[in-house]
Amino acid sequence: MNIRIKRFDTTVPLPAYTTSGAAAFDLASREEVHILPGKVGYAPLNIVIAIPEGHTLLLVARSSLHKRGVMPANAVGIIDSDYRGNADELIAALYNFSDTEVVLSRGERMMQGLIVPVTRVEFEEVENMDSPDRGGFGSTGVH
Repeated sequence: MNIRIKRFDTTVPLPAYTTSGAAAFDLASREEVHILPGKVGYAPLNIVIAIPEGHTLLLVARSSLHKRGVMPANAVGIIDSDYRGNADELIAALYNFSDTEVVLSRGERMMQGLIVPVTRVEFEEVENMDSPDRGGFGSTGVH
């Protein structure tokens, strides 16, 4: 599948799959980002991407990101297929959970992108779900 992208800074590497078995491609920050302890910082990821209709782009942390003391502030970013205007740069919102300022370097790979199909549904409201109650959080561990 070919997907159009626009880079803001052509000196920052293109998104890339780093191994032949990689499910997601790595995205790098266009700027150096300073994030104070307990605060959220924003890392511009240098691209606008034309996600195919019927798909979404999931932005998730690279597995090594937590070693830097940060994690995505919104867990997973969901990018819609119509978010593709010339100024619609992908941006990672990152929360610093450490006790010190974290500095992320320009060009540092920090997020992964995963393009997945989306199934849109229609909702049918009912009075009864015709299924037994499960009991909420942790209910599968109860015997």
